[in-house]
Amino acid sequence: MPTTTLQIPTTDGQADAFAAFPDGGGRHPGVLLYTDAFGLRPELEEKARELAGHGYYVLVPNVHYRHGPAPVIELPEHITAENRPALFGRLMPLIEAHTAERALRDADAYVRFLTARPEVSPGPIAAIGYCMGAVLAMRTATAHPDQVAAVAGFHPAPLVTDAPDSPHRLVPKLTAEVHLGLAENDMRPEAITELRRALDAAGVGHAIELYPGTVHGFTMSDTAAFDPSALQRHWDRLLPLLARTLGGS
Repeated sequence: MPTTTLQIPTTDGQADAFAAFPDGGGRHPGVLLYTDAFGLRPELEEKARELAGHGYYVLVPNVHYRHGPAPVIELPEHITAENRPALFGRLMPLIEAHTAERALRDADAYVRFLTARPEVSPGPIAAIGYCMGAVLAMRTATAHPDQVAAVAGFHPAPLVTDAPDSPHRLVPKLTAEVHLGLAENDMRPEAITELRRALDAAGVGHAIELYPGTVHGFTMSDTAAFDPSALQRHWDRLLPLLARTLGGS
């Protein structure tokens, strides 16, 4: 599977990124893949390769690029309950600095860059993400409703908050079909109800699914949260969503 590293021009500098795309040339539907809080690393590159094998051009930006190229912090081979607190101690300042305003500026740059790639076919794209990346995918979809036809988030960070710019408050701008795959403790029942109500009111196709027996991070094989059956369920939901909205295999 062809892959490359790229530099995405943004208003705040150059974001390093990874891209994977099908063999054989031609143009393919674009997918913008947002990482979890741990950032761009081999685990996310492997997910991009898997999607590329199904006929998509997949762009994975380093969302922490303002703090340096990926990996922004040194990561162990396996993220465990024991080393996770120290890692998050280093990551939290980066996460907190990634405001909604920065996220939207970046989304503009990422969408513009992805849709201009010679390997990407004309037409809609998808925005997908994991953990904090699910929030970024939702923000991208609501900010670019004329370009984003599918949004998917797995073990998402909070999508319903008290903030004026909470992602659920932006759902009226959404046109994309939505799939959210939740670990058992990702969202309170009342938050799920509120998000469903917003999606219903927006009139977009959506599914919010609880993945039984999972914990936050279940798709990530380099963490102790990994659940192989839940990862497969995630592919079983994601690939048909992309096929319906973008085409591809």
